[in-house]
Formats: sequence, structure tokens, C-alpha cells
Amino acid sequence: MQKQNRSLAVVLMNLFIAFLGIGLVIPVIPTIMNELDLSGSVVGNMVAAFALMQLIVSPIAGRWVDRFGRKRMIVIGLIIFGISEFLFGVGKTVEVLFISRMLGGVSAAFIMPAVTAFIADITTLQTRPKALGYMSAAISTGFIIGPGVGGFLAEISTRAPFFFAAGLALFAAILSIITLKEPERNTEQVVVAGQKAGIKRIFTPLYFIAFMIILISSFGLAAFESLFSLFVDHKFSFTPRDIAIMITGGAIVGAIFQVAFFDRLMKWMGEIRLIRYSLIVSTVLVLLMTIVSSYFTILLVTITVFVGFDLMRPAVTTYLSRIAENEQGFVAGMNSMFTSIGNVVGPMIGGILFDLNLNFPFYFATIVLSIGIGLTFAWKEPAHLTAKAM
Repeated sequence: MQKQNRSLAVVLMNLFIAFLGIGLVIPVIPTIMNELDLSGSVVGNMVAAFALMQLIVSPIAGRWVDRFGRKRMIVIGLIIFGISEFLFGVGKTVEVLFISRMLGGVSAAFIMPAVTAFIADITTLQTRPKALGYMSAAISTGFIIGPGVGGFLAEISTRAPFFFAAGLALFAAILSIITLKEPERNTEQVVVAGQKAGIKRIFTPLYFIAFMIILISSFGLAAFESLFSLFVDHKFSFTPRDIAIMITGGAIVGAIFQVAFFDRLMKWMGEIRLIRYSLIVSTVLVLLMTIVSSYFTILLVTITVFVGFDLMRPAVTTYLSRIAENEQGFVAGMNSMFTSIGNVVGPMIGGILFDLNLNFPFYFATIVLSIGIGLTFAWKEPAHLTAKAM
């Protein structure tokens, strides 16, 4: 048990370092874009390139995790991540920056399934949910701290956050080589009789609206999030430190709401109503971003908009996990797939709209999220689950 806990701690630290590295470069991207005179559509396409490579490579990487081992894939993923950050730090051309982002997507595709499989191997069906909760916390904490660290490192040099991220990744890879041991494969499974097969399950009433909500929310959030730093840089001349404060503040408040209020809100409203009201709040605040002008109101809107998204995403995941019963693997895979699709398409369209008008990506995100709100009013709890609850 002690060895398992130590292995879990190392794996979670690796995830934390990887997402810290992803987060800490966010505040300096506008400065890099201004240095190289790049357009909003190029920035959007670079963000999309990361998500696209992750989407393409993930199924292959999943098979390689089983074939070559969890530890090996984690280490290789961390090394590739380090190389991608170093390339972005030294990159002076668009081509190098795109290669960097694509390698970043490959590294994420290697690390995430390997870490998930590693945790599944060292836990039981009873202890796994708690361990996966720690995994989510490690990712969130990396995102929370990353932009803050990046904003202050940018005071030294705009390229310093990228070199720092590369060094962290190398440190994590070396630590994993030394301390991690390939786990024994966990054969504990739930045997399901007569389980359906095939991609057609996506379109069943049980899942379809939930999957569309995931797609729409990730689509709208990616369109907003990927252009936010450029938006406040161009419109309000915010510094990397200003951007870091806003993103970090939003992440911290979102994390507090997840830890302190999510469970209570779930019991009070239920998943569908919580998702609906979270979408409404996020949609209104995204639109308000185009209207507010003072530093305080921008800070308030930015911090609050992330609360809606931070409550909505775990609510959808909890709902899917509850209704899936014996199809947990299927819904987890579809959750990841629809999130990746939204993360690819959202920044691409947002970047094109940004070049037309600074406010257009936010108008676009508002329209997309409004469609999601409409879907939630047509969303009903499955009858057999309602009967169970009674």
C-alpha cells in the first residue's frame, strides 16, 4: 500500500508539472504574438493544432500504453513535452511554433492515457474514484498556479516561462525513471452481459444531449479562452502579469466552488438544472466581456465566468457516470472525444473572427452557448433512473 501511495504521488506530480507547464505560458503568448506580428487566426490555429494532434494520437497512444507499458509512455510523453516547450522558447518563425504546439498535443496524448491506466492498475474499483479525483485536482492545481508563475517569470524574459516549463518536464521525466516501477496489470473488471457495441450509441436519447452539451461547452469555452489573452492585450493593453492575475484568480475561485459548493449544489438542483444555470451564467458573462471597460469589472467578469464552466463540466461527467452504469469506458471516451473536437474547432473559428473584430469571438461563443441552454430545456432525466430515485 505504501509503494502504491508513493507511485500515485509521483504520477500525480508528473501531471501537475505538465499542466503547470501548459498554464504558465498563457500570459506571455500575446507578447510573443506581438513580437512576431501574428494574427488572431494564427493563434487560434496553434491552439487547435495542439488539440487536433491530441485527438489524432490519443487512440494510437492508448494502444501503445498497453503494448509498451505505462511508465515508458509517461516518460516519453514528458520528454516530448519538454522539447515542445523548448522549441516555443527559441522559436522565431510560425513554422517552429506550430511544430512546438503539435508536439505538445502528442505529449498530452501520451501522458493522459498512461497516467489513467497507471492509476487504474494500482487501485481497486473501490479506491479508484478517489484516486481519479486526486488526478483531476492535480490537473486543476497546475492550471491554477501556472499562469501566476508564468506572469512573474515573464518579468525576467518573455521566453523564460517556456524554458522553465521545459526544465520542469525534464526533471519529472528523470524522477519517473528513478522512482516509478511499471505496475502489474489490474484484471479487476465488471463483466457485462449483453452490452451494446458500436458508435451508434452516441445518438441514443440516453446520451445524445449530454454529449452535445460537452461539445458546445468546450467549443464555446475554447473560443473564449484561447483568444482571451489576445483580447485584453489588444483592447486594454494588459501586461502578462495582469493576464496572469485574472486567469489565476478565475481558476482559484472556480476550484473553491468545486470543492466547497459543487456537492451541495448537485444535491439541491440535480445535474441537469445545475448544468442549465451554469450555462446561463457563463453565457451572460461571456457577452459582458464585450461591454465592460474598467480593470475591476473585467477582473470580476473573468473570475466569475470560469465558475460557471468549472461547475458545469464535473456536473456533466457526474451525470454521464451515473446513467452509464455498465458503459463507463464508453462515456469516458466519448467525453474526451467531444471535448477535443470542441477544443479544435472553437479556437480556429474564434481566431478568424478575432481578425475581423475583437468582440466577434465572444459574440460567437455567446450564440453557441445559448444553443446549449436551449438543449438543457429539452433534456429530461431517463425514466428508469427517475423511478429508481423514487
